Amino acid sequence: MLHKEELNQISESIRSAESHTSGEIRVCVARHCKGDPLDAALRKFLQLKMDTTQLRNGVLIYVSPTDQKAAIVGDEGINDAARDDFWEDALAEMLSFFRKGLIVEGISKGVGKVGELIRVQFPAMENNINELGDEVILEE
Repeated sequence: MLHKEELNQISESIRSAESHTSGEIRVCVARHCKGDPLDAALRKFLQLKMDTTQLRNGVLIYVSPTDQKAAIVGDEGINDAARDDFWEDALAEMLSFFRKGLIVEGISKGVGKVGELIRVQFPAMENNINELGDEVILEE
């Protein structure tokens, strides 16, 4: 899957994106995704309790680079802020990187796009608390 340096690079992109927002971004990298990636992402979103943030502004980026599948799930606060085609555009851009073998770059680009969206709706607050970890979740 991904090496430690690559995981650290993705975590750093999460920290960077979150430094401008009270929103919470998590990334889950799955070895394989046998079914619909959106279903898998929704299950993981709930399993990680991402729907419990104070402002309901969590976003999960779920990717299976091997299968070239990905999905993004945003909590209700984020979904209200996103234009209709935002998630599809972000996914298309990430998958274009995956097809070139640029997995870390694709994930980092997706994190950055999500960070731009949530920064507008959920700017960083004075006493900003990181409610969810920034480490990449690996799923076998």
